[in-house]
Amino acid sequence: MAKKIALTNYSDVLCVWAYISQARIDEVVDRFADEVSVDYRFCSVFGDTTHKIGIGWAERGGYAGFGNHLREVVSEFSFIKLHPELWQCNRPTSSTPAHILLKAVQRVDKYQCKAVLNGLRLAFFERCLDISRWAVLEATLEVVGVSVSDVQEVIDSGVAHADLEADHRDQQILMVQGSPTLILNEGRQKLYGNVGYGVIEANIKELLRSPAAGAASWC
Repeated sequence: MAKKIALTNYSDVLCVWAYISQARIDEVVDRFADEVSVDYRFCSVFGDTTHKIGIGWAERGGYAGFGNHLREVVSEFSFIKLHPELWQCNRPTSSTPAHILLKAVQRVDKYQCKAVLNGLRLAFFERCLDISRWAVLEATLEVVGVSVSDVQEVIDSGVAHADLEADHRDQQILMVQGSPTLILNEGRQKLYGNVGYGVIEANIKELLRSPAAGAASWC
């Protein structure tokens, strides 16, 4: 059996563009289930939301302005729903706790990572819950059916923190600019931001057509 093409998806769980992009990733999985594998990794865009929004958006309406901006962004995507009080109440202080949880889930049962990621996004974007709090993270695990005690053990051991640090280290090596970023062909093909499905598919089909084309530099 031929080796699957690796698609690395870098994102921040609080990034609405990554939430939008997930539908395109899901389409890739549906169409190329036997040819492509997806590796979920995490970068820090909302690691400090007070700095990112409270200070960064201070001259553009602060949290209220940012919330209005998000509503404008998602207005053309019918499959995305935002809570009317998003970023007005129950504001997460950081996306880091959710990222650590997701790295622990990958250690406990990597096949449940996407389900937990989706659960966290729904909890935040649709239900306006503070996903930087352990109670919300724990409840998400319970809904998906991932062992809370097993995940807690991985977090307590420090392994999840080390795995997240590895994501950040590789992010710098691959020069990942932000969320979402898709990496193909060992970093030779990089798709950053609001990239349409057609572009993603074209990159995958080119690798499937000639998998050795980018294996080495011509220089």
